[in-house]
Amino acid sequence: MRISSRHDLEFMERIQREVTRADHDDHYYGTKLAAVWERARETTAYAHLGAYGAQAFHALPPTSKDRLKARPLEFARVSVGDALKYYQTTGTTGVPTPTPRTTLDTIANTVSVAEAWRPLLGGTGERALILLPSDIVPVADLIVGVCEFLDVPHVKAYPYTTGISDWDRIESVWEVFQPTVLFLAPGVLLQLSQVLKRRGVLDRMRAPVRKIMLLGEVSTPELREMVGRWWGARTYDASYGSTESGTLAAACPHDRLHLLSASNHFEVVSDGAVVPARAGASGRLVVTPLNNDARPLLRLDMGDEVSLGEGCPCGSAGLVVTVHGRGSDGTPVKGVRVRTRDLEGVVYGSGDVLGYLVEVDGAGTWARLVLERDPAADRATEDQRVEQVGLRTAERLGFAWDEVRFANRLPVTTKSGGSQKSWKRSNFRVLEEVPA
Repeated sequence: MRISSRHDLEFMERIQREVTRADHDDHYYGTKLAAVWERARETTAYAHLGAYGAQAFHALPPTSKDRLKARPLEFARVSVGDALKYYQTTGTTGVPTPTPRTTLDTIANTVSVAEAWRPLLGGTGERALILLPSDIVPVADLIVGVCEFLDVPHVKAYPYTTGISDWDRIESVWEVFQPTVLFLAPGVLLQLSQVLKRRGVLDRMRAPVRKIMLLGEVSTPELREMVGRWWGARTYDASYGSTESGTLAAACPHDRLHLLSASNHFEVVSDGAVVPARAGASGRLVVTPLNNDARPLLRLDMGDEVSLGEGCPCGSAGLVVTVHGRGSDGTPVKGVRVRTRDLEGVVYGSGDVLGYLVEVDGAGTWARLVLERDPAADRATEDQRVEQVGLRTAERLGFAWDEVRFANRLPVTTKSGGSQKSWKRSNFRVLEEVPA
């Protein structure tokens, strides 16, 4: 996070005051919404808007992600060449979206996340190993900025950076640096665990690790419980958001995601109407990021189905959000639309595995689930676990596998992280011929 002027410093201090306030009233949101509205009027997409008013804001139709992705630069108020940083979305759900960011964008998002994570990372003695990409996508840059803001020693070592980092290099860095916190995607964690298990060094490598922060992909409670047991560490679903919107929610020490309500104005589409985000509400999340500078967005419909709650033991006043994913997401399997979160709840809730692959026929009438066995697991229990997976699939997903089997290894693309893969392309394979 770059601070190169008095203006940047004062902006950072203002954002810090805002996100650490105990409450945010109607006046706060009115002032912030008026400012982002005026920035939005400088863009082609929102140039037709008149003066800000609460009535005008609530009359504005939500901005769909499809509209944003179709003409992303029409929503920018600065040119790509005038922004400090240029990113793109990974394109796992479509065409990559250009995303320029100014210094103010970077400061605001970093400070918001850092203050949310301060109870997790703000103590002394933490050392962070960041196994996340920093090319084109912003996730590793964000974690570096958070670590700098919280004075957490850190190192980046993405294991798929050809010619720079590989597993041998990461192991040598680990031996010296002794990280207490890992930042990585769930798929990368599975691959890392596999490598260390097969090398017989997991017990030694996990010794200093206290926390694992998962980002970039869907992270189910079942997966977090499984890998947390392997590592003897607390595992968190670290954040929720997107490259387009910025970070919208962050984890607390009780592994619950809290909406970052000081930095965003949240609403929910429920029964076709846009309603305020309140405890007990459920529907599609709609967000107006309050500090977006390069690309201000008004009432962005995230497309994600969520449910909101309160009363977290951590004491945070921020609403607890459970993200269920897009209703339109998923892949048809035997007449059922299967989503990542639902399938992985079955796979990782049925015993220790290092990954999975779904194989289907072209007509979608036959399906096999291939599970990568944990080398430390007891093979004598595999028949029982196959039966358990079948029962859980029928109960939770509503269909039956034609076959469930274990394999020693699956393609690395099933575990290489959201920066390198699309779930629908890497965890699913269409077979030209299926077993008779």
